[in-house]
Amino acid sequence: MSETTQQRIDRVAFNGDGLVAAIIQQWDTHEVLMLGWMDAEALRRTLTEGRVTFWSRSRQEYWRKGDTSGHIQLVRGARLDCDGDAILVIVEQVGPACHTGTRTCFDADDLAPAVAEERPA
Repeated sequence: MSETTQQRIDRVAFNGDGLVAAIIQQWDTHEVLMLGWMDAEALRRTLTEGRVTFWSRSRQEYWRKGDTSGHIQLVRGARLDCDGDAILVIVEQVGPACHTGTRTCFDADDLAPAVAEERPA
């Protein structure tokens, strides 16, 4: 017997604000594209409609990725982490994922060299 959408959502450990971090990953290249926040309703919409919906903490409203830009995210899968407090949403990204127009939100600054330089020999 398979779980219902609501049973899947009930397994998520939402934070004190009722939100969960949603890491967005490209299905074929495995690139990490962005991070957004979802409440239970945004997650329900994402799982049932097949397009990623987030909760905007700054605007206090739902936003479906690509509705204004055309850069949509089609859901290919979703995974809950071992603690239940983060979701990996696997998508087919159409166009850039970042609001700056870049493919991914994680290409702006590389912090790893600074960490490597500080590591004891």
